[in-house]
Amino acid sequence: MKKVIIIAASDSDLPVMGEAGKVLEEFGIGYEMTISSAHRSPERTKELVEKAKRDGVKVIIAGAGLTAHLAGVIAAEFPLPVIGVPLQGGTLNGVDALLSTMQMPPGIPVATVAINGARNGGLLAVQILATSDKNLEEKLVEYKKKLAEGVEEKARKLEMK
Repeated sequence: MKKVIIIAASDSDLPVMGEAGKVLEEFGIGYEMTISSAHRSPERTKELVEKAKRDGVKVIIAGAGLTAHLAGVIAAEFPLPVIGVPLQGGTLNGVDALLSTMQMPPGIPVATVAINGARNGGLLAVQILATSDKNLEEKLVEYKKKLAEGVEEKARKLEMK
């Protein structure tokens, strides 16, 4: 069963959004990746959300640039967590996408990560799923332990110079 769907607003967004998929793969989480636009294909977006509900999807990760309404449109229809990934581009370098993604009206939350932060979007999805999966929680603890060990190793190398 696919627990997560990653939706990119355009095929040009796939290299960044693919980072979320890599994280999910690292943790053994099934996912699907597709493309849909809040503005260019609103019916497709709505159909994807309805399918996600039927299929038991637990989290949707949506990435878009510029006015970046994709995550918000999804959150309006999907009752479970939606993670928005604002994407860099345009004259404002992604700041417009960041504001569009995070400034949602009351009652329609979107968990927003950094501009081009698809990797953290994937990790947030893992953390959400881990709230009801002890094995996944243990994998996250080990992952964070390895992050700390990596910092310590780099510090030792630097301090030996």
